[in-house]
Amino acid sequence: MKLSARLAMVAELVREGVTVADVGTDHAYLPAFLVSSGKCPAAIGSDVRDGPLMNAAATLAVYHVTDTVRLLESDGLDAYAPDDADDFVFAGMGGTLIVELLERTSWICDREKRFIFQPMSHGELVRAFLLQKGFRILDERACFDECRPYVAFSAAWEPEYRPRYRKSYIWMGELPNHLNEAASYYLTKQYVYLKQRADALESASLLPDEVRVIREILPDLEPYIRKKHKGES
Repeated sequence: MKLSARLAMVAELVREGVTVADVGTDHAYLPAFLVSSGKCPAAIGSDVRDGPLMNAAATLAVYHVTDTVRLLESDGLDAYAPDDADDFVFAGMGGTLIVELLERTSWICDREKRFIFQPMSHGELVRAFLLQKGFRILDERACFDECRPYVAFSAAWEPEYRPRYRKSYIWMGELPNHLNEAASYYLTKQYVYLKQRADALESASLLPDEVRVIREILPDLEPYIRKKHKGES
């Protein structure tokens, strides 16, 4: 079984030998791979709708893992018990939705658990939520999948770990420590978005405090952006 580059990156962040839950599993490719490859002894794939769960059941049958992957109808983590899994994956959904699902779950602050995120948008909202809750981002990676950059990061609750994060951290995460072409492309997109927003707000004389914060963030991103955006050859 071979995963897409995006899901393969997510699979690498799952700890070996744990029970993993794939929240919003759709076709259950990730839990099927993790179990069939031997990395995880058991897995759960959950989704909020019947259609994806039917697709998931078909995948599990094809790869002969119906005995080790349990399917669960759940809106986010609503139907999970805290001890159902060790690692929880949120992949392929927007950052706004991820934060909404986490906010209504009381038991996520557990040192033994690991959370892996692959937000399709607004990763900065997920990072900001994690820091506010006392989580530490442990690892972050980027890859291209069908010419689009994706990021994934893992986090654990470590409330005693309280470094002084720069304001740019929620936009960059740990990517500067794992810089590759995809990470540079992603950081460039962040830079372009923030600069365009600041320029537009400034031109319209709106939200000066937000403009000031963005202007503080941009220099931190500049070392990692692609050369063509610096006007270089």
